[in-house]
Amino acid sequence: MRKDFKYLSDDDVYVDTSCQSLRPDVVIAVMQEYYHKYNSCGERVKYRWGEIVDGKVDQTRGKVLDLLKLSSRKYFVSFTLNTTYGLNLILNQIKPGEYDAVITSEIEHNSVFLGSQVFAEKHGIARVVLSRHADGSIDMADIEQAVGEYKRPLFIFNSVSNIDGRRLGNLPEIVKYAHKVGGRIIVDAAQAMAHYYKDLRGVEADAICFSAHKMYSASLGAVVMKKDFLEELQISFLGGGMVDDVRADGYDMSYLSPNHIHTVFEPGVQAYAETMALNAAIDWLKRQDTSELSAKSQKLFDWLSARDGVVLINQKPSTVISFYVEKLDSHLLAKALSDQGIMARSGYFCCHYYLDHVKKYPALIRLSLGYHNTDEDIDKILKTLSKV
Repeated sequence: MRKDFKYLSDDDVYVDTSCQSLRPDVVIAVMQEYYHKYNSCGERVKYRWGEIVDGKVDQTRGKVLDLLKLSSRKYFVSFTLNTTYGLNLILNQIKPGEYDAVITSEIEHNSVFLGSQVFAEKHGIARVVLSRHADGSIDMADIEQAVGEYKRPLFIFNSVSNIDGRRLGNLPEIVKYAHKVGGRIIVDAAQAMAHYYKDLRGVEADAICFSAHKMYSASLGAVVMKKDFLEELQISFLGGGMVDDVRADGYDMSYLSPNHIHTVFEPGVQAYAETMALNAAIDWLKRQDTSELSAKSQKLFDWLSARDGVVLINQKPSTVISFYVEKLDSHLLAKALSDQGIMARSGYFCCHYYLDHVKKYPALIRLSLGYHNTDEDIDKILKTLSKV
């Protein structure tokens, strides 16, 4: 796989893909093409460069829906800064009185955990935090109990955890239940889109938020939303590119037009090069074989499982593996790895509540693999850990 990352030195071992993935050369080339050949604004100009940009951006929106197997009749795609930004754009613009409870889980990233806290406080509604099994699933009985007498709950869950890669295997069942009780469900798909996007295919959640920079593309976020969900939002984050006309005492929103519905979350000039990069990244991702990546994850998991003094958070192999070594500070271990050219994450990975307050773990080490990693990378990691 190193052939697609020619700029990467053989001495560098990058295992922080959960934060942001490396970009294959083809993705970088697409961004360079934009800057060299048609650097212009989208949806604002009539000259040729702008028309090229509009066409390529629209193509990316369609490619996102195709990747998720969702219909353009029901869904639209807006591009944002990142997953956190997209989640906040939704939560902070939901009208008062739409929901009487928000239900989430204990292993959520801070973007969801904090966002659901603030949402509940702002709307004066209940907030329920559910536990997740080691495989990432949630008991339907727990969900039904959490809903209880609430008339309209809002569910927010991640589909893959950034702690240890556990997956919400019963997400389709949860989505159906949420709709059955008259609720809505938002999915944090930040960790799913790189290696587990097939888990989301055809799953008709009300909104799916993800970050392109975690799926081998440039820094960009996306919101994939059901069109009828917009009826529950009061759009208050406004700017250029969102209106068709502005008067002294009013304005006409562009998103009310079917062909411009995506503008609802796209105030101002957008990241056009980054959006085109996502187009190329999706094509590249669909060509990749996950089996080799799974084998590397298995090797790391087996080695760590067999070491005395190593506390492995994972219950099974994943592209995301977290652990700590007893009587050894994880930040010092991360520095020792860095001294050997191994770039791994240490800390709580923006999951402070679960890791620090529920499990009371010390700071952890996280090894998150990507398609750029080679067998030699894994051997170097294990050799260095053995020395430590």
